[in-house]
Amino acid sequence: MPTLQVEGTTISFGDSGAPPDRPDAPTIVFGHGLLFSGWMFHAQVAALRDRYRCIAIDWRGQGETPATPGGYDMDCLTGDAVGLIKALTQTPVHYVGLSMGGFVGQRIAARHGGLLRSLTLLDTSPDREEPAAARQDRLLAFVYRLVGMKPLASKVVPIMFGPTFRADPKNRPVIDEFLTRLGRCERSGLRKAVLAVANREPIYDEIDRISVPTLVIVGADDVPTPVDKAKRIAARIPGARLEIVPEAGHSSTVEQPAAISALLEEFLAGVEG
Repeated sequence: MPTLQVEGTTISFGDSGAPPDRPDAPTIVFGHGLLFSGWMFHAQVAALRDRYRCIAIDWRGQGETPATPGGYDMDCLTGDAVGLIKALTQTPVHYVGLSMGGFVGQRIAARHGGLLRSLTLLDTSPDREEPAAARQDRLLAFVYRLVGMKPLASKVVPIMFGPTFRADPKNRPVIDEFLTRLGRCERSGLRKAVLAVANREPIYDEIDRISVPTLVIVGADDVPTPVDKAKRIAARIPGARLEIVPEAGHSSTVEQPAAISALLEEFLAGVEG
């Protein structure tokens, strides 16, 4: 996986490259959710790479990006994404972010809107973490640092995946792949990422500045960032469109890959005209 130095920090990312017959194709930058990596967009990249250059960031301490001593808060991750976009592209990009990636995406669009052609926000929130959820995150981060993820899987999986997806035995390999990839991460880095989400500052008061075309998507069964959070975003961003995906939880790109890919294809085609 290629890497890039952004202000002295090594950031790993996947890059499909421009389609062979479209060297000037627009770029999509994908930002994943907490505990995942760019892997969570593999279906969307497969569906879109023949028309777009697809770049998927791994946030600090997750996927292939190494842990760092600090810099896990949403403003620092925004700086990582902005640095990567500026270094790898010459024109504004389409940004697609889920959960943590959506926290970052809202900041990019509100503060660096000239870098974007469009914004897609999946299963995310404009608010600080709810107090009860923040306490749970901090406890899970503490226990994880001591014993790793395996003893916590029964707590984490129902948060990350909806009931319909979990109930179907054919989806068990996907959940196992998620847990296997999670187990490869350095504990200290992943713990800092969890704490950064638990302690994040809200962005709601800034997102009415977003002026690029915006699509907001949420799984109907999302627990960490439920439908009301998506409605709150869509009502605040001028002209934003809201889509609620049935039988999907927090990890909608993995749980309903075809539905999410179809929504993205239609939205991006409309933006490109």
